[in-house]
Amino acid sequence: MTWQQNWIAFSTILIKEILRFLRIWKQTILPAVITTVLYFIIFGHLVGSAIGDMDGVPYHNFIVPGLVMMTVISNSYGNTVASFFSAKFHGSIEEMLVSPIPNSIILLGFIGGGVARGLVVGAAVISVVLLFTEVPIMHPWITFSIVVLTSILFALAGIINGIYARSFDDISIIPTFVLTPLTYLGGVFYSISMLSEFWQNLSLFNPILYMVNAFRYGLLGVSDIDLAFSYFIILSFIGILFMFTLYLLKRGKGLRN
Repeated sequence: MTWQQNWIAFSTILIKEILRFLRIWKQTILPAVITTVLYFIIFGHLVGSAIGDMDGVPYHNFIVPGLVMMTVISNSYGNTVASFFSAKFHGSIEEMLVSPIPNSIILLGFIGGGVARGLVVGAAVISVVLLFTEVPIMHPWITFSIVVLTSILFALAGIINGIYARSFDDISIIPTFVLTPLTYLGGVFYSISMLSEFWQNLSLFNPILYMVNAFRYGLLGVSDIDLAFSYFIILSFIGILFMFTLYLLKRGKGLRN
């Protein structure tokens, strides 16, 4: 296929994915905004007023990057796992795989949809949060790049879950028992400097910790983790998951009857 044909295929998949979550915005965007506002009011203002500052930043500002990352992660992941499994369930993914479209283009189309939803929901959340507090964006390009890279990473993870899932129940197992605990233990509501040495070292095995702290550095200029190392971790996971997903698509594992 020529690059024009590849572009048409990619843009078609991407537009379909974007329209899919925009049509049901009351289910895909609004709940995330409401949940984050409740977190911010309860933890940021009510609990935060008793905590004071953390790492030299008011607590209600300190938790903002983590709350935004929570929504970006869950929505990027949720978009691709639901969309990809639905395509597999209805058999449309088989038609894509037997078509001349390269697997990489199919993969990029689904990833683009996950990234789009992650960015839309993340922007909506931070816009609402700004109504309650002033959050300085110290490093805009770092902030934006971390959000995009995080969205890519969890969009890929969602596709892998969609490939292996055999029923609609299977697509909720990873978010419930893996993503949610890792997110809450990823420094969203606290600095790991508050933990004992053992728990600090254990926290370093949590990849979400690097994303939250890199995003916090982009917004507030503070981080528990070296920024360059955070980028290295995120990019490494993206590379590994991208190649693994391409391998699964090539084999057609769980996709072709």
